[in-house]
Amino acid sequence: MIEDSGFEQVTIGPPVDTFGGAPGEAKARSFEVYGYAFLARRS
Repeated sequence: MIEDSGFEQVTIGPPVDTFGGAPGEAKARSFEVYGYAFLARRS
């Protein structure tokens, strides 16, 4: 999807626990929700 938007050399970082300590942490855990950093270059 990112490449389809005109980006290239897309790198996806490791999963990050973005819900740790939040009220919805239990629900995020049950759905395996994580955040990911993206690095890309637009030509």
